[in-house]
Amino acid sequence: MNLFSKITLILIMTLIIIFSSCKKGEKFSGIPKIEYKSFTKIYNPSLGIFDRGIITVKFEDGDGDIGLAPSDTYPPYNPGSRYYYNFIITYFELQNGNLVEVPILSYNPQTQQYDTVYLSARIPILTPSGRNKAIKGEIQDTIFIYNFNSTFDTIKFEFVLVDRALNESNIVSTPLIIR
Repeated sequence: MNLFSKITLILIMTLIIIFSSCKKGEKFSGIPKIEYKSFTKIYNPSLGIFDRGIITVKFEDGDGDIGLAPSDTYPPYNPGSRYYYNFIITYFELQNGNLVEVPILSYNPQTQQYDTVYLSARIPILTPSGRNKAIKGEIQDTIFIYNFNSTFDTIKFEFVLVDRALNESNIVSTPLIIR
């Protein structure tokens, strides 16, 4: 094998290695998309009830701007605004055949008043490093499922994921859950 053939072979091998190591980045919409995966009830033996559950949702986002830093508390992410939470969870009860959105209340003995239990969550920043910011994965969140102030036993949750550009994902929901 002459020198020219060796150089050509080395060049071809180098190009094959370079092109095979370059992985195409996945392409997703810049608007987050979510998909319901599962819900698992958690039994509390001290209370004798299923009082919490773990929701699992798949997500994808093309520009990776999912998540908030703890310091993200200025408008529009300020406390009390719709976007303070970026994983918005709505609780419904099946009441007399109709799904009704209801707040979950908890009695606070210190203030002697009822406080609203917020199910929504602040997902931390998930933006990947590198040029391709597209991201996909799963979000798991443990939430309260028992409304002590209700006699209804069938519930449902709806979920929306919001990115830092305030793009809201599609709405997904659990099937009906018997507590």
